[in-house]
Amino acid sequence: MTEPEAVALRTDRTIDITTRGRRSDRPSRIEIWFHNIDGRVYITGLPGSRDWYANLLAEPHFTFHLKESVVADLDAVAHPVTDQDERRAVFEVLLARLGHTDRMDAWMDRSPLVEVTFPT
Repeated sequence: MTEPEAVALRTDRTIDITTRGRRSDRPSRIEIWFHNIDGRVYITGLPGSRDWYANLLAEPHFTFHLKESVVADLDAVAHPVTDQDERRAVFEVLLARLGHTDRMDAWMDRSPLVEVTFPT
């Protein structure tokens, strides 16, 4: 990973991701926010089911498209965060940043959450 890409992972928020359709096996690209918490990268969404999350559960390898401060396509792997203590720790930080600390129960129960790693 280049230095500009590493900086973008610390400072940017909006990306695109390309997942592989779990039924169609076709690429699917969407815009989404990511969050960096103490050097760990996460993707989540509002409470509810999400196709991107179902696709990542079926095939965790995807493309993480940086597009704000730098343009780059990074190979990435999604790791679903299912441990309740870990989910709560992540959501406490994210919801505080977003000003939605009153929504913890809904996010804990129904929001997708993956940690993203970047193979070298």
